[in-house]
Amino acid sequence: MMRPPRTAHLAAALISAVAVMVLTLCTTLFLRSYRNAIVEAARTNSAQAVSQVVGAVGNYVNTMESAVTIVMGHLDDAEEPRDAFLGAFLTARPEVAAITAYDADGALLNCWAQDGRTPKEEILRNLSFDLTTARRLSQGYISTPHVESIFAGYYPWVVSIVRTVPGTAEKRWLSLDLSFTELAATISNVGIGQHGYCYLMDERGNMVYHPQQQLLYAGLKKEEAGRLACLGDGTYVEDTVIYSVQRVPNSPWRVVGVSYIDETVNESFWQMVRIAVATAALIFAAALAVGWVLSRLLSRPLQQLENAMEAFEQDADHFVFCAMRGTREVQNLSDSFGHMVGRIQRLMNTVREEEIVLRKTELKALQAQINPHFLYNTLDSIAWMCERGKNADAVQMVHALARLFRISISRGHELIPIEKELQHAEAYLQIQKYRYKNQFTYHFTVDEDCVHCLCNKITLQPIIENAIVHGLDLMVDDGHIEITVRPDGDDILLIVSDDGIGMEPEQVAALLQNEPSDRTGIGIKNVNDRLRIYFGPGYGLSIESAPYAGTTVTIRTPRVPEDREGEYDKTH
Repeated sequence: MMRPPRTAHLAAALISAVAVMVLTLCTTLFLRSYRNAIVEAARTNSAQAVSQVVGAVGNYVNTMESAVTIVMGHLDDAEEPRDAFLGAFLTARPEVAAITAYDADGALLNCWAQDGRTPKEEILRNLSFDLTTARRLSQGYISTPHVESIFAGYYPWVVSIVRTVPGTAEKRWLSLDLSFTELAATISNVGIGQHGYCYLMDERGNMVYHPQQQLLYAGLKKEEAGRLACLGDGTYVEDTVIYSVQRVPNSPWRVVGVSYIDETVNESFWQMVRIAVATAALIFAAALAVGWVLSRLLSRPLQQLENAMEAFEQDADHFVFCAMRGTREVQNLSDSFGHMVGRIQRLMNTVREEEIVLRKTELKALQAQINPHFLYNTLDSIAWMCERGKNADAVQMVHALARLFRISISRGHELIPIEKELQHAEAYLQIQKYRYKNQFTYHFTVDEDCVHCLCNKITLQPIIENAIVHGLDLMVDDGHIEITVRPDGDDILLIVSDDGIGMEPEQVAALLQNEPSDRTGIGIKNVNDRLRIYFGPGYGLSIESAPYAGTTVTIRTPRVPEDREGEYDKTH
C-alpha cells in the first residue's frame, strides 16, 4: 500500500520542481541569446575577412588603373623616347608582364614586355584582348585571370585591363597585363574558420577566381555565385552556411566569403551548452540539498522510526532498536515498536533453535562456499583499480562480487533456478577476467526452455574455477571457456568446456576424490556428492580430458520445475 507523501517531502519536491522550471527557462533563453550572439560574431568575422580581400583586390585594381594612366601619357611620344620610357617602366614595375596596343580591327600594333620579349608571329588566340568585348564595352574592360598567350615559352598568369586610347582619329586600344599570382595567393590565404574561404566573381556571377578552381572545373564542387550576384552587398545566413558579399570599388568584381556554421558557431555553442547544463545541474543539486535539509529538519523523528521499521523488516535477526526522541506521540510509538521488536526476535530465536540441527549441514556448506583466497584477491584487485583511477571497472567488479555472494546465499535454499546459477557463474567469470587481466574469454549457449528449471546452487562455479586454475592459467596464449545448457530427455545437461592444457586420467580421477580446500572452494567432489545425494546415483559429473586437448565437464541434473521446489526441500 502506498503511503501518502510527507509535508516536508512535498515542500522539497516543490522547491526542486520550481528550480527545474526556472533553470530550464533561464538556460533556454541564455543559450538562444548566446547562439544569436555567436552567429552575429561569425557574420562580423566573415565580413571582416571579405573586407580584407576587398582591400587587396581594390589595391590591385588601383595598381592597374595607375599603370594604364602612366602608359597612356607616353603612348603617343616619339618612338625612341617612348620605347625607352616603357622599357624603364617595365623594369620598375615587374608585376606588369606586357603592354600591347591594337588598332580598330584588333590587329596588334605594338608590344612591350619584360626582358624585351617579342610576340609570336602567329598568335592563335590572344587571351589578353578580345575585340568583341572591347567594342561592346567602348570604354574598356578588365578580363578574368588567364595565361598570357602572345609569347613563346612565357606564360605568366595575368589579368588584362583594356582601355580606349583617347585623342586619336582612328580608334585604338591599349591592353596592360598585370601579374595575378600574388593576388591569388592573398585570396587563397584568407580563411574563415577551419574550412571557410573567399572567391572572386563578376557582376553577372561568373567566376573570376576561386581557390578551389580545379574542384569546380571537375564538377566536384558547386557555388551559388549566380544567385548571390542578384543580392546586394551584405552578410546572409542560410541553413549551415554564412555568405558575405562585397563589391570591389572601381571594378566589376565582387568578393564572396563562405563560412560554415558547424565549425564557426555550433562548436562554441555546444561547448556553452555543456557548461550551462553542468551549471544548471549544480544549481539543481543545491536545490535538492536544501529540500533534503528541510525534510530532515521537519520530519526527522518520524523518518528515523520509519527507517527502523524498514530495517527490522529487512533484517530482523540483527536489528538493534534505539529509542526515538521527539514528541510524546513519537515516543509512545517508539516504545510500542521496541516491545514488538523484542517479542518477535524472541520468537524467531525459538524457531531458530528448533531448526538449528536441520540447518547445521547447510550452514557448513554455505561457509565453505566463501573462498578466502578468492575474496582477498578480489578485494585487492578492487583496491588496485581504485588507486589507478579505474573507478568504472572497480564498480563493475564490486557489483559482480555482490551478485556472486547474493546468489550463493539464495535465502537458504539449496535449489535455485538455472537462470540464477548462470548469473552466479557469469559474476564469477567477470571477477576472474579482471583478476587474470583478460587472459581468457567465455561464452554461454543456453536453451531458454531450461532457465526456469531448478538445480543445486553453486554447481557451475567450482567447475569453472578448476578450468581457470588448472586448465587456462598455465597456458601462454589466451584461453576460452564455453558453458552450454541444453535438455537431454527428462534431464538437463550443464556442460563446461575449456581449451586448456587438459589432464591425465589419474588427474581426472583425483578431482572426484579430493575434499574441498582453500584453493578449490567447495570442490568438484562436493558438487558431485550433493547431486547424487539430492537426486540419486544416476546424476552427477562426468569428465572428459586429454593432455593439451582441453577438458569438458558434463553435469547431469533432472528437469525440476520451479513449482516443485517445496517437494524437494521437504524430502531433503
